[in-house]
Amino acid sequence: MRLLAYILTILVAALVLLALVLRIALGGGKRLEDRTGEPLLAASALDAVVELDYPPGNIAVSADGRVFFTLHPDGLPPAKVLELVGGQPVPYPDEAFQHAEAGAPHFQSPLALRIDRQGRLWVLDYANYGRGQPRLVAFDLATNTLVHQYDFPSDVAGFLSMLNDFQVDPAGETIYIAETSPFLQRPALIVYDVAHKTSRRLLQGDPSVATEDYVIQAPNRDMVIYGLATMRIAVDSIALDARGEWLYYGAVTGSRLYRVRTRDLNDAALSPADLSARVENFAAKTLSDGITMDVDDNIYLSDMEHSAVVRLGQDRRLTTLLKTSRLRWPDGFSFGPAPWLYVTCSSLQNVLFIDRSELRSHAPYQIFRFNPGVSGIPGH
Repeated sequence: MRLLAYILTILVAALVLLALVLRIALGGGKRLEDRTGEPLLAASALDAVVELDYPPGNIAVSADGRVFFTLHPDGLPPAKVLELVGGQPVPYPDEAFQHAEAGAPHFQSPLALRIDRQGRLWVLDYANYGRGQPRLVAFDLATNTLVHQYDFPSDVAGFLSMLNDFQVDPAGETIYIAETSPFLQRPALIVYDVAHKTSRRLLQGDPSVATEDYVIQAPNRDMVIYGLATMRIAVDSIALDARGEWLYYGAVTGSRLYRVRTRDLNDAALSPADLSARVENFAAKTLSDGITMDVDDNIYLSDMEHSAVVRLGQDRRLTTLLKTSRLRWPDGFSFGPAPWLYVTCSSLQNVLFIDRSELRSHAPYQIFRFNPGVSGIPGH
């Protein structure tokens, strides 16, 4: 008994020491000042599109008003990708694709989705942080059939990677992906060539894709994992202008938005140093999750700390459009048919690293839309 008590004492001491080391190494962080102001729009400008039992992830709305969205993988939903049909969520493309079947294509943990100008719905699957097979698939919306599939090689998106969000160029030929790498902290951008089915990993180690030392102050909760490790999220926010000339991107826990010309990203002859030198530190931003752009090159950012949607103009100034407690962790954006901009609210402060019963207690979760005053490309 004395030996058992001694062993237990040693184990408890080791756990306490480990917790202390984690707190010192991974805890702490600064608080970004509130960069929002008085909103231009009233909370009543938000039009509720649907209420859900599980938190939504990202959204893509077609030019003819079809609404597609993911349910956030961290909410452990029964289905992964859905379409609103008659106002009700229906598994897309069907129920079978939501579950693993031997030898059949299926979703693992998709989060981001976009509709290109060729009428294809693209879905990016980070495959349980690279523990499965990270994958990109596309469906022809005219027939709802699978028309493209690409499995990322391990040197581009391997174990513990996270293919988080992406944008498709106007021609539907090149896809730009944010690889957040939340565990290994090796974030990067990935460029995928649709025709040749090749992918390249870029800007790894560049400050523009890295997280900064900030603590996310979500309503009612600082995002610190079990009181020990501060949740720092690298490059995630990623947007492409309507012409496909500039890619804008930044870390969730980052105070700056960067941009780089797509012609430079597409130039495989550029060395890593040469590409890094062409990245521009564009403007100050809020801590942000989702991002999109309108046809006038305004950038929309979802500010989860202040339950806000802000707009960043080419004059590099921030304007607050909406600021209301109804926006519980505004997450993904998609323009739809004019005049609507859609936004999902994933309420991640009530989803991540908590008991599942608490997740259920915060339902229903919402998708909203509002009129920002400027139109955008549907599906983006």
